[in-house]
Amino acid sequence: MKDNTEFSQSAMAQSAEQASSYLRTLSNPARLLLLCQLVDGPKRVGELEEALGLGQAYVSQQLARLRAEDLVSARKEGRIVYYSLADERIVTLVKVLYDLFCAQPKADD
Repeated sequence: MKDNTEFSQSAMAQSAEQASSYLRTLSNPARLLLLCQLVDGPKRVGELEEALGLGQAYVSQQLARLRAEDLVSARKEGRIVYYSLADERIVTLVKVLYDLFCAQPKADD
């Protein structure tokens, strides 16, 4: 029983470290906005720049950080790179954050 408890604590500690890393990455508003844009599906850098009103260099820098953290993946078609969310857990997390902070209140609220 003791071995099982130690394993659970070890696994939980590892999961907590991963969650903490995700939350640090999400703490940047630009990265969070990028992830929100990708919830609906893959987008090109140009689409992300336009949607967020940010410059290409800054968007690319933030996407590189998100890729390094394995939150987004890139798919190349010719010269065009499409970015998408790489992990279903991030989709769920971003949707929850959207519902809590971004969703428009209902008319009868």
